[in-house]
Amino acid sequence: MALHDDNTAKDPDGHIVLSSSEPAKSVPGSSNTEMSKLRSPNQPNTPSPPPPPPNGGLVAWFQVAGSWCLMLNCWGIVNAYGVFQAYYQTKLLADRSPSSIAWIGSIQAFLLLFVGALTGPLYDYGYFHHLIAAGSFLMVFGMMMVSLCTQWWQLVLAQGLIVGLGGGCLFVPSIAILPTYFSTRMAFTIGIAGSGSGIGGVIYPIVFQELENSIGFAWATRVIAFVMLATLSVPLAVMRPRLKPSAVRKLFDSAAWSERPYSFFAFGGFFGFIGMYLPLFYISVFAIQHGMSSRLAFYLLPILNAGSIFGRIFPNYMADKTGPLNIFIPTCLALALLSFAWMAIYDTMGLVVFTVIYGFFSGTFLTLPFSAVVTLSPHMGVVGVRMGMACAIGSLGLLVGTPVAGAILTHGWLALQAFGGTALLIATIAMSASRVSKVGWHVSAKA
Repeated sequence: MALHDDNTAKDPDGHIVLSSSEPAKSVPGSSNTEMSKLRSPNQPNTPSPPPPPPNGGLVAWFQVAGSWCLMLNCWGIVNAYGVFQAYYQTKLLADRSPSSIAWIGSIQAFLLLFVGALTGPLYDYGYFHHLIAAGSFLMVFGMMMVSLCTQWWQLVLAQGLIVGLGGGCLFVPSIAILPTYFSTRMAFTIGIAGSGSGIGGVIYPIVFQELENSIGFAWATRVIAFVMLATLSVPLAVMRPRLKPSAVRKLFDSAAWSERPYSFFAFGGFFGFIGMYLPLFYISVFAIQHGMSSRLAFYLLPILNAGSIFGRIFPNYMADKTGPLNIFIPTCLALALLSFAWMAIYDTMGLVVFTVIYGFFSGTFLTLPFSAVVTLSPHMGVVGVRMGMACAIGSLGLLVGTPVAGAILTHGWLALQAFGGTALLIATIAMSASRVSKVGWHVSAKA
């Protein structure tokens, strides 16, 4: 027998419901008022989303200035290694092969990218200032130790290992903090911060060249260390993380390799880094061996890095409008063609023009990949890990590229130049495949 009373009613489907004639009674021992507050739409259980980036203001631009100083040192000293390569090859380590000397700079550049990828979780845990402090100490200490070195293995430890580890600690903070302050001009602000590495590539070779002739190798290197100490104090003073990431960054995302756009991009980055750095390491030695005065030959590297400053800013500004891959692919192709054109350039004026143009496109090559990874990621939650993976793969290209080129140099300069041009041409094809996989053959598509 069905049981019901006046406080029950049936809905159109026949289900028994409470009648509206009398409110439901509270359950003893419970607080309906508190429960209703917890379930109120005005107080959801999920945390509120973080405020949007300010995209300007004094504090935001202080972060750009701090990132600029970090780039000045971590990438600037890598871009300046060509002047050390020439000095070691012609004076301090004249008995060593170009390939063995190149290992010093390639280890330094490799660690900058590789360690930078590994320190991502530390940044996510909130160790921003710890990374800057540790990286600053290692870089300054490493360059001070370089001033005492007289043998190859000592330089590998001091300049390759210690300075490289320091740069790796600085690299992630210099990039990761900017998207939290800028969204609409992300590529542009990264380009401005990245111009610091071009300035470092101008200042440090000139300081070394001028002071080495007057006060010697040891004190010239110490002056560079003191400049590092002064400029690295700025980020510690002005940089402030705005948001803590919602989750700790993973070190590996296996799903990325099932996506052809990202896989092609990473493959292209490996070959691009193999070929792109060869003029930065060897242009001064090439010029000296082809009759240029040693003083002017040493200045080719600052000229190249000066050209890279403009390449880091203006193409990044355009990338915000057209898409980073649409700028990056012509950049790789231009570097490949310039590497092949280098085969026919021997005179002073031709080398100066070559270094300026090559420097412009090398600056674009070094800053656009970070924006490209954002474009190739399905959502922002995987950008960090995918950027780290791309950096790790690119670091392997940096590690092997210049020493292999030094070994190829035993067969002549044409072999080295062809090696660099071919690697960059492969990078161009891979980047093009990445774009086609992402947006198809539509020329006007933003990618």
